[in-house]
Amino acid sequence: MINLRRFRSLRVHQNASQMLEAGRLQEEPAWYRIVGSIPPTTSLVRIIPPQLKERKKPWTKNHRPSRMYMPQKIEYPEDKLRTQFYRDHPWELARPRVLVENDGKDYLKYDWSKMPQKGKPLDGESVVQRQLWLRGKYPEMSAEKAYDMARKEFYDLRLQEDIERRIAVEEARACGATFGKTYLELGIEMEEKYLEQWRKDTIAFILRRRQRQSTFKVIEFTSASTEEGFIPAIEAEEGEGGETIEPEKAAVAIP
Repeated sequence: MINLRRFRSLRVHQNASQMLEAGRLQEEPAWYRIVGSIPPTTSLVRIIPPQLKERKKPWTKNHRPSRMYMPQKIEYPEDKLRTQFYRDHPWELARPRVLVENDGKDYLKYDWSKMPQKGKPLDGESVVQRQLWLRGKYPEMSAEKAYDMARKEFYDLRLQEDIERRIAVEEARACGATFGKTYLELGIEMEEKYLEQWRKDTIAFILRRRQRQSTFKVIEFTSASTEEGFIPAIEAEEGEGGETIEPEKAAVAIP
């Protein structure tokens, strides 16, 4: 007889339904409807990955794959291209991007025979998809050449956007529009503010240190040719208010 405890993970959705009916759960978990529509598999047979099936020599008893049933790493050709592009252009990651898709098939609506796309802003993904299209259209083309061609088109479009932006600003100002400070100007002001505060704190620290050093005098030890040996010669010190401090009352401090 099959022990049902081994299949307890398959009863998670059923147990959650019972707890909802009994009132032990106040609301449905985030995974509740998904697990109900797509339940986990009940097959206990492990399938050997295809890359291990293609082995020409059969596995021996002393030599078997240690990671045969481990999840295989999923890799896409776009991943390497994205890594290369954003390593060369790290500031592109600072640009805002829209990650919302209507049906998850937006990539089918674009024609990557050209770089600019209607309804899609220019970004690093445009370079990646354009490079893939060039490699598919011209199989003899190397990856470096396709990357250079896509990158050149990307630079030209970025320059065109910058020129259009400047012309729009000039036209708006000609019509009487006023603009606030740019992010660069705001950043420079904040930097100057912190530098000025650092300068004031440094000056105050130096003044306090000099005042502390001028308050106490260094004790000068002089050797005396007496049987007592070395006798410290303590002079009268001047306090902060200008009053004279007696030698026996003076605080001794050696920096």
